[in-house]
Amino acid sequence: MLTPAQKEHYVREGYLVLPDFKSAEQIAALRERAAQIVDAFDPAESVSIFTTQDQEKTTDDYFLGSADKIRCFFEEEAFGPDGQLRQDKSLSINKIGHALHDLDPVFIAFSRDPRLAAVAEDLGLADAQIWQSMYIFKQPGIGGEVRWHQDATYFDSTPISVTTFWFALEDATLDNGCMWAEPGGHRSPLRERFIREGDKVRVEKLDAMPWPDDSTAIPLEVKAGSLVCFHGLLPHYSAPNRSPVSRHAYTLHATDGRTEYSAKNWIQRDSSLPVRGFR
Repeated sequence: MLTPAQKEHYVREGYLVLPDFKSAEQIAALRERAAQIVDAFDPAESVSIFTTQDQEKTTDDYFLGSADKIRCFFEEEAFGPDGQLRQDKSLSINKIGHALHDLDPVFIAFSRDPRLAAVAEDLGLADAQIWQSMYIFKQPGIGGEVRWHQDATYFDSTPISVTTFWFALEDATLDNGCMWAEPGGHRSPLRERFIREGDKVRVEKLDAMPWPDDSTAIPLEVKAGSLVCFHGLLPHYSAPNRSPVSRHAYTLHATDGRTEYSAKNWIQRDSSLPVRGFR
């Protein structure tokens, strides 16, 4: 599936952009289904806010119980001082997670794609296991910042094997909060580990190496339909979206079944919904 040049770029830079990987029809189907899920969501079920700031304090039971479910999470700035939504529910959801790829037929069809399986194998996932899926809205005006991080923080394995597959469902630009990454940064150490112990979580600091800045990071501006793959140790970030335009995306996180998946990772699966690959 991947050319030798593409494989070499991934090894060297820690990421790879594949334009036009998904069609306009496939994107439209996913967006329509996401809208239906949000429309059916009753905010009275839970007012759970997703933020990457101070996660030890903001992670709740609703989030921790979402590994094998489909749940909606609000933007950090969705609510006003009176506790009411500032705008319509459809413009207030941060993301849907975390088992869309296993539970919803439309998302299953999008996620379990033979071409995607071939890309995963070419990137080194001989026995891919998809642990998490997220539909990310990056809402206009209030789309939250995602702080600098490495995905291996949340999907630790020995050796580290987590690989991210990020699909642009709309054009991602500097204006609407595209991702930034540090080319070659996947050769840096794992800085943090997000550990779950029962119903509690904590962030374990592993290395004091500073996060990148504008002098070494680059924006990943991509068109709708693009697939961005990146290594679990690649530092990446996205700014808040203050523009009037959303930045919808869909992402999958997979590890290699040949590696030892940490029992301390927040997402675990049992026989009721076993972890599976792309095929």
